Amino acid sequence: MAFILIKTENTARRGRFITPHGIIETPVFMNVGTCAAIRGGVSTMDLKELKCQIELSNTYHLHIRPGDRLIYELGGLRKFFNWDKPVLTDSGGFQVFSLAKLRKISEEGVNFNSHFDGRAIFMGPEESIRIQSNLASTIAMAFDECIANPAEYSYVKKSCDRTYRWLVRCRDELNRLNSLPETINREQMLFGINQGSTYEDLRIDHMKRISELNLDGYAIGGLAVGESADEMYRIIEAVEPYMPKDKPRYLMGVGTPQNILEAVYRGVDFFDCVMPSRNARHGNLFTWEGKLTILNEKYIRDQRPISKSCDCPACRNYSRAYIRHLLKVNEMLGMRLCVLHNLYFYNSLMERIRDALDENGYESFYRHYIDILGSRVDD
Repeated sequence: MAFILIKTENTARRGRFITPHGIIETPVFMNVGTCAAIRGGVSTMDLKELKCQIELSNTYHLHIRPGDRLIYELGGLRKFFNWDKPVLTDSGGFQVFSLAKLRKISEEGVNFNSHFDGRAIFMGPEESIRIQSNLASTIAMAFDECIANPAEYSYVKKSCDRTYRWLVRCRDELNRLNSLPETINREQMLFGINQGSTYEDLRIDHMKRISELNLDGYAIGGLAVGESADEMYRIIEAVEPYMPKDKPRYLMGVGTPQNILEAVYRGVDFFDCVMPSRNARHGNLFTWEGKLTILNEKYIRDQRPISKSCDCPACRNYSRAYIRHLLKVNEMLGMRLCVLHNLYFYNSLMERIRDALDENGYESFYRHYIDILGSRVDD
């Protein structure tokens, strides 16, 4: 298990991450199946056709339903939903802090009520790691506190210190679980998460401390939660020099195609976001020509595919007019075709980014597409 940095172009990186469940070519976008499924009727068999290298599911949601013990008894998450490639599980920290209406944070962890049925739940570093061990994901994320921006400096500093202590406990618990014969995936990997809101000094100090733990990878968390895009890029630039060069770097919960281009430019390797599938279900599609809203009336008779530059299953077989009709009459197939398209686009975007890096042409690729991908399709 190792991360191989194949080459760099300025700060942008081309890498290869060798995991117990397969090789991941980076930069990479993780397709988000929060509850062990991509919303919109997309299966793990579909994901293979969509060029997906790694799927992401969520610790909190799977703990609530169907229960991590049940998934453990059924052989782990990858067996549960029939996926033979890597899986990353988010620790549940973001959901605890974003979904729980009532919560109490202590050194031990967080007491809160389930957003689903209101029952009392306690989750701390050990609990999060035990759930993720039961899920037997390839990569487990450390349990942390995600703070909405803006936040008071004094609180953020205390939170960073506690998140560091929680990370040490996550590492120790995962080492213990990986030593047990009954553990499904005894090679489960751990990524630590950098926090610090939009304060550069706190971000850098926290990154320095967690990098000393020599984990399998490092994420930048707590961004895209209220700050501007420019602030996010500023923080990435501030933290990047202090991130280990020989470990993968993950920008959590980001984002638009433009966000990805900008973050790759600044040295990020891993991405995830619900945006492609969520937008697709409402008819908002990403193409190489820009963003397209297929519910617009001008497409009612349009027999062209979503994008002439796309080879996804939807574009190969169906017209804009038909897909628009399906969405208008609330047919599930409409959402499915749109989700297939957007995920294919995101995975193809990452593939073309890797190709550009391989050919020392990322600067040109970035300059060409940074405005196009954020524009609206005119015709």
